[in-house]
Amino acid sequence: MTAGGVSRTIGALFAAALLAATGACTGQDGSSSSRDSPSSERRAGRVLAVKIDNVAPARPHTGLEKADVVHVEQVEAGLSRILAVYGSDAPPVVGPVRSARETDLELLRQFDRPTLAFSGAQGRLLPVIERAPLDAVPPSKAPGAYFRGPGRPAPHNLYLRPEKIPFEPPGIDAVEALGLQVGPAPSGGEPEESRTVRYPSASVTFTWSAGRARWLVSLDGAPARTSEGGRLGAGTVVVQDVTVRSSDFRDRSGNVSPFTETVGAGRAVVLRDGRAHDVRWSRPSADADTVYTASDGRRVELAEGPLWILYAPREGSGSAAAR
Repeated sequence: MTAGGVSRTIGALFAAALLAATGACTGQDGSSSSRDSPSSERRAGRVLAVKIDNVAPARPHTGLEKADVVHVEQVEAGLSRILAVYGSDAPPVVGPVRSARETDLELLRQFDRPTLAFSGAQGRLLPVIERAPLDAVPPSKAPGAYFRGPGRPAPHNLYLRPEKIPFEPPGIDAVEALGLQVGPAPSGGEPEESRTVRYPSASVTFTWSAGRARWLVSLDGAPARTSEGGRLGAGTVVVQDVTVRSSDFRDRSGNVSPFTETVGAGRAVVLRDGRAHDVRWSRPSADADTVYTASDGRRVELAEGPLWILYAPREGSGSAAAR
């Protein structure tokens, strides 16, 4: 099937999903400022995280343009995978959905008991996911929420209908749930037209478009588009230096799964408004938010629009590089 055919197919699936959705939950079990508030108040701030495929056969993505926050992390064989987080809105269809990793569990501790949609996980990791402070909703728990789309081979054709799982968008931006906020850019910074983060077998490039006030996204050298043909873009991009080490888990081919440490501190680059700002990131514990601080000690504020966070292994800990 051609790329146009795929787009039309997914568009038709969108329409079918909207007709089929009732807005009610199925009955399956499926912001830092509110963590100490009563359970009923915390529930209002919950978000939906979806693990999304990020190889060429999985593109174009569906529903990714609606995510408030897009995390990109390294997985086996030097590839990358996406963890998209929705709070202000959830599209009728998201995908393709893929399996979870140990990294996701630590990363998602920043949110207040999020809902995690994923296709499955390594057998030894599944009990760890069940014990994590999140609501895990794989296909086994909500089979009616997932479907296989035509025109793509498995496993790159599994899609989620968010309205069919026990989740209702809280109406707050997931950026806010991370303790971040929109505001003026930090002072200084250097003009930046393009920034590429390279993994051993993948790359993500952001190119500034002043006309769209967006960093336009390219994946593996090709423009990243929605299933309807639009261009994916970010209001703010964070390239965060992290430690990446081997985990205790392997994929079905025997490759060791990397674990990205999102607790700690280090350097980061914030891209916004056509400039690059060198900042520091700090997250003292898994339950804490990540704080980005400019050279003057002030917290970094973001531009309007989606936030993309890329975890780039620092020198000596992994094989990704940013330039």
